[in-house]
Amino acid sequence: MNEMESKPITARHHEVGLTDEQAIDMYRVMLLARKFDERVLLLQRAGKINFHVSGIGQETAQVAAGFALDRQNDYYLPYYRDYGLVLSVGMTVRELMLSVFAKAEDPNSGGRQMPGHFGSKRLRIVTGSSPVTTQVPHAVGIALAAKMKKQPIVSLVTFGEGSSNQGDFHEGCNFAGVHKLPVIIMCENNQYAISVPAHKQLGGRIVDRAAGYGFPGFRVDGNDPLEVYRVVKEARERAISGDGPTLIEAMMYRLSPHSTSDNDLAYRTKEEVEENRAKDGIPKYKQYLIEAGIWSDEQEEQFLVEVRGMLDDATTYADKAPFPTPESSLLHVYDGDAEGSR
Repeated sequence: MNEMESKPITARHHEVGLTDEQAIDMYRVMLLARKFDERVLLLQRAGKINFHVSGIGQETAQVAAGFALDRQNDYYLPYYRDYGLVLSVGMTVRELMLSVFAKAEDPNSGGRQMPGHFGSKRLRIVTGSSPVTTQVPHAVGIALAAKMKKQPIVSLVTFGEGSSNQGDFHEGCNFAGVHKLPVIIMCENNQYAISVPAHKQLGGRIVDRAAGYGFPGFRVDGNDPLEVYRVVKEARERAISGDGPTLIEAMMYRLSPHSTSDNDLAYRTKEEVEENRAKDGIPKYKQYLIEAGIWSDEQEEQFLVEVRGMLDDATTYADKAPFPTPESSLLHVYDGDAEGSR
């Protein structure tokens, strides 16, 4: 019997500190992230955009983590599948769509970076780069600054289990552990690093590495949003109290190919994918909300109509928006050179 079955179903979101409306809002963002992802996959197949890296199957943990933090003050260093996370902290569907269309209005990079390279000064989302896991030491640096300035904020950094084997991860963890920094280091273990399964990447468990760096580690079911919310919320409380970092390994499964350039059936079977699709956290959480008496199929249908409208608006807007001008590639190259031409 799992935890969701063993507790009174109407009580779980209250037990972790969520109101009915907050629990519903979490579901809305998860579903919005899923529908955005599905729309962009269709746009790529139709030739409207060039490339997409999907996060289908990972939205549950992403959104729960976002909701567990202070979305007015904390800092976020996501990785390229984190549509659920960035939506949960305030990025809009239109902004994301401008990014995948690589348009000049894209707030992430002005249409200059690949989709999924999130960045927003307004939302304290720190821009990422194509080399994976470089965001871990950056998150640790932000946490160091917060500690030095005595500010009650934390940084959250996410990444996949494949990139956890790189030096950036280990160096960041070691520095955070030595200085007891307010950073939450969350691995979204989706079982595959492009085409390499976890059992060929890892000789042990990622969560167990935390002990070597002197701070707590927790492995959670990434398909259970209430459990992810609880663990991230408690990690934030420890960080703010001066108790240092936390490593979280959220177990999940990448249901979509690595990217639109990937043939995932070359390294895994359709049966494996379908077996894991049955564990998808979004429909399970929907059923929880219905059984808790705070959501219904009628509300679902109404919300899906709203989502379709949002996606249609964002798609049309981004499709018609202008591309960056060639001259704009010279902007911001030199400090103080607003024109970028000298």
